[in-house]
Amino acid sequence: MSALTFTLRCPPPQRVDLCALTPAQLAGKSLAEIAALPIQTNRAPLCVGDLFALKDGERGTIVFEGGAERLDRLGAGLDTGAIRVIGAVGVEAGRGMSGGALTIEGDAGPYAGSGLRGGVLRIEGDAGERLGGPRAGETEGMNGGLIHVAGHAGDRAGDRLRRGFILIEGAAGDCAGSRMIAGTLAIGGKAGALPGYLMNRGTILLAGGCDEMAPTFGDCGVHGLTAARLLASYVETHSPNLAAAFRQPLRRYAGDLAALGKGEIFSTTT
Repeated sequence: MSALTFTLRCPPPQRVDLCALTPAQLAGKSLAEIAALPIQTNRAPLCVGDLFALKDGERGTIVFEGGAERLDRLGAGLDTGAIRVIGAVGVEAGRGMSGGALTIEGDAGPYAGSGLRGGVLRIEGDAGERLGGPRAGETEGMNGGLIHVAGHAGDRAGDRLRRGFILIEGAAGDCAGSRMIAGTLAIGGKAGALPGYLMNRGTILLAGGCDEMAPTFGDCGVHGLTAARLLASYVETHSPNLAAAFRQPLRRYAGDLAALGKGEIFSTTT
């Protein structure tokens, strides 16, 4: 059976919260019941049928045809099944995912994958700021799973990362991996200033170097580390380019010595 399909009628006139449209929450509902579901908005009330034309299909796989910057929290709370978006999405796509797979064939706004605990989030375009990061006041960011960005990412990607992998094929903004608690962040392009700012533990790979390294990181020289090759074995199934970078001789920086200082940054540039 084909996937349950939502085709966007036109760009939404206001921000809309689509967190209710996941396989688990739509299981057992008829097409008419889904079309009548209310959508949280910031102005006039809407229901699903006002925004989307629906095509019936298997509830475990959902496709959104058409995207828009105002489609917020798409795939938030996903715990099973698969969602594919043909287009861009707004803020907090995949926030709080614990399983399943969310694929975005376009750009994603800020806080994509915020609080991710499991599953796989793939963004085939660019990601906004604080990829995988926590909301204001939260003490932890991503806590498991994997985020893979084919394009670039904004500032503070991986902020307060605690567990899991964030793989960015392109460049990243300033303070990538800021306040990291653990986990792995790999950046294929050039990172902005101060990667790993105030990180406690964890691993950051800078395959394209960075604009400025914080002075509170200690240069430990160039190494061919077994741990890096083990990381490459896992990463290769998702990103051969980043896996190849892990296998190169890498310059290791220890820090951030302004915090706990047990983290590390690997750089392919010497």
